[in-house]
Amino acid sequence: MPLEANSVTLAIVIGVLAAIVYSLRILVLMERRIARMEVHLEKIASRILREELRIERGFKKRPRK
Repeated sequence: MPLEANSVTLAIVIGVLAAIVYSLRILVLMERRIARMEVHLEKIASRILREELRIERGFKKRPRK
């Protein structure tokens, strides 16, 4: 019993919708990963800034010769 044109069209539409949903899921997961990476980078940057400020304070306190 061959498939009718309506059945084929419906199968194609459902397949395309499933692919779109899957792609959106992957995009959301990637966005979450990038957001976590940004948080980690901000923490690293703040640590570097604190260390630089501590070093600068050390140079200011040291008497010049």
